[in-house]
Amino acid sequence: MSAESGIPTFRDAQSGLWARFDPMQLATPEAWEADPALVWTWYRWRAALVRGVEPNAGHRALATWADETATPVRVVTQNVDDLHERAGSAVLAHVHGSLFATRCADCGEAPYEEPPVPPASVERLDPPTCTRCGGLLRPGVVWFGEMLPAAPMSRAEEAVEDCDLVLVVGTSGLVHPAAGLPHLARARGIPVVEINPAPTELSDAVDEVWRETAARALPAVVAAVLA
Repeated sequence: MSAESGIPTFRDAQSGLWARFDPMQLATPEAWEADPALVWTWYRWRAALVRGVEPNAGHRALATWADETATPVRVVTQNVDDLHERAGSAVLAHVHGSLFATRCADCGEAPYEEPPVPPASVERLDPPTCTRCGGLLRPGVVWFGEMLPAAPMSRAEEAVEDCDLVLVVGTSGLVHPAAGLPHLARARGIPVVEINPAPTELSDAVDEVWRETAARALPAVVAAVLA
């Protein structure tokens, strides 16, 4: 969904001084335990990438759909950026968390103030500490091997089981349990449309497939709805 804004996908996100690191190894509880400063700084660098780009036409189309019709458009995203919000959409659920959230690794306290973004040349920066217990603040995202937060996932499941249409945009369909959401909709007879330029694990399990990108397809969908 965000690739056309210039944000690389998770597995392509390494460049510059981070090119030698495997993102699959940095995004784990084990990496955090081994080197909190390295993991913290990598996530702040990723946050800086997001702050340097703008929502694309796909993000803006979804916001327009909600603004200009009486139809509730409920956005459930696996992306950890804030481009939907910056385009004007109210996001129902960030099922994998957010780059702009933090929580204490010890007590779970979640401060509201967004931490600063370090200079691009910095590879190690100690995480801030929790004002409640003194523990280290960690990125507010879901790492490999962790359970998804229950509340966002519950809202996502309720949304796909109680709607008229599900659009699955730009996801590989590989990451569970989020990849199971379209199946919940189809089990209730709700049509599911995939928008993706390439085949995915979900392609054979949806009602319609549109081989196009988000920034091209979603404005066309919304234009047809508003016509």
